[in-house]
Amino acid sequence: MTTVQAGPRRTGRSLVLTTAIAAGAVFMALPFYWLIIATTYPSRDIFATPPNFLPGDAFWDNVTGLFQDTMFGRSVLNSVLVASIYTVLGLIVCTAAGYAFAKFEFRGKNVMFGILLVTLALPSQVTLVPLFQIMVWLGWLDTYQAIILPGLAMPFGVFLMRQAMTSIPGELIQAARVDGAGEFRLLMRIVIPTVRPALSALAIFLFLGQWNAFVFPLVVLRSPDAYTIPVALATLQGVSSTDYGQLLTGTMLSMLPILILFLFLQRQFVAGILAGAVKQ
Repeated sequence: MTTVQAGPRRTGRSLVLTTAIAAGAVFMALPFYWLIIATTYPSRDIFATPPNFLPGDAFWDNVTGLFQDTMFGRSVLNSVLVASIYTVLGLIVCTAAGYAFAKFEFRGKNVMFGILLVTLALPSQVTLVPLFQIMVWLGWLDTYQAIILPGLAMPFGVFLMRQAMTSIPGELIQAARVDGAGEFRLLMRIVIPTVRPALSALAIFLFLGQWNAFVFPLVVLRSPDAYTIPVALATLQGVSSTDYGQLLTGTMLSMLPILILFLFLQRQFVAGILAGAVKQ
């Protein structure tokens, strides 16, 4: 009798759960839908009452004005260049640091890793003034190395790679060393192929973090032709007026590379997040 009733009860629970997930998905998608619709209206009509839920005819006007007023095309190239270089260098640094914390024994290892974890709780605003002073001392103001190099040893990236590499059996590492494999060859032939999903997840985090970086690039970059996308979009916000049509159009266009990157790496992203979560 219990078995017969369990089927409808389980079906009803699944229906409620599915409905709740679908409602949540619609609720999460509404702001993105409104963003897309808003890009098709001039600034004066975006906040009309009642709100517009159907596309307008001003999209190309917003795009044309955006590229004319902010050098948006140059800003896209700058963001792609900065984010790509930062991602590649960040992967190298975080992978090497994670490998050292996971597979080497040295004095102060646990203390250093504990300090690394503590830095995860520090807001970026705390280090803003010291970093700016360092950039001034180095003469790096209005240069791309000022926004690339300081954040290469991303604490979360080091933590993620360390957790992923702890799942690699130590016996496999030792066997490779006994066979004469050097650390570089061991890292390239055994470790990196094993933690490839975690690398893909970290690449998304690094690229997304640099792509959306705003405060520090705003402080460091001075030349309009060196602006990244967030800094260029900030110039549309005037003292007395703001062209929201162009601002939202630029925001929507800046989201496209991230969406494409995630669509290509979504499986590796999920697998990378779970890497190291279960101990062998």
